[in-house]
Amino acid sequence: MAALDALLGRLGLVKIGVQPMAAGASTRQYVRVQLAGGRSAVGMFFPQGIQTDEIQQPLNPRRWPFLEVGDLLRDHGVRVPEVLGDATDDGWLLLEDLGDDTLANYLLRHPEKKDALYTKAVRDLAAAQERLADAPAGSIVASRAFDEALIRGELEHFREWGLEARGYHLGRADREAFEGISERFARRIAGYPRGFTHRDYQSRNLMVRAPDTGANGAGTPDLVWIDFQDALRGPRVYDLVTLLNDSYQDFDRAFIEARLDEYAQACRLSTEERSELDVQFDRVTVLRKLKNAGRFVFIDHVNDNPTFLKFLPSTFARIRASLARLAPHDEDMRTLEDILERVMKP
Repeated sequence: MAALDALLGRLGLVKIGVQPMAAGASTRQYVRVQLAGGRSAVGMFFPQGIQTDEIQQPLNPRRWPFLEVGDLLRDHGVRVPEVLGDATDDGWLLLEDLGDDTLANYLLRHPEKKDALYTKAVRDLAAAQERLADAPAGSIVASRAFDEALIRGELEHFREWGLEARGYHLGRADREAFEGISERFARRIAGYPRGFTHRDYQSRNLMVRAPDTGANGAGTPDLVWIDFQDALRGPRVYDLVTLLNDSYQDFDRAFIEARLDEYAQACRLSTEERSELDVQFDRVTVLRKLKNAGRFVFIDHVNDNPTFLKFLPSTFARIRASLARLAPHDEDMRTLEDILERVMKP
């Protein structure tokens, strides 16, 4: 806290008080700093800031990925938090206070805004992907990707934590089958067309704000992107999956299909490409939700944070729904469906 006080002093800001803020699944810590004059700011503390929670070997250790990716997004028209002060050598950033209205929180009070806000989130994503289609060659985003090794690592993470840590062990034949499926699945998804990928574009990482024009609540609010430090080049559909198969929201298939239609329109996809989007969406859903299932257990066992375990049933429900759509036309998905049903049977 002394380093934060020193940062505030350099900026000429007078601290009135400090309140801890929830940090979710992240190892970062946040505080809301009350300032003289009725203002406030958010302090983000992350001593290992050149690392990220998801990518353990940063390719540019000179600067925090949060800062580099934030600059890239800001320069390409994406609304992100303003950086008010930088003391990264001491583990601190001082950020604009965006309030407490994540999209998830906002919809608890304004469920009638769901369609409009998710339409905006989809269109914002499509626009950002188009603008960031060619990330600068030297940027951290261009230097890392959802390659086969990373995808296989996420599937192994599921096996280790989503299955074995919960007492579900694969026999020799099932393990060999799982490893073969993982290899082929990783190769297939790594081969999808790549673009800018936030990696966790969901309702707790979008902040709802009134437009800068000073609107009084009419119309659709702006969405501000946060928690983007793990961004890389990945399947264009990946962020759609994190948004529309969000662990913290429940949508029926008609809602998801409507948003996929909007994305296809925004990206000017052909009829054939729109049809393929459904298949890619289900395949990446299987990958993302298997990873989530492993991650939630990992966070409980390693970080002593059991709050995400309640999302395991809905996570597996999404996996099963996608596998059921894929299985009739995909032998690997049919085999994976069978393995999970047998191994995880009560």
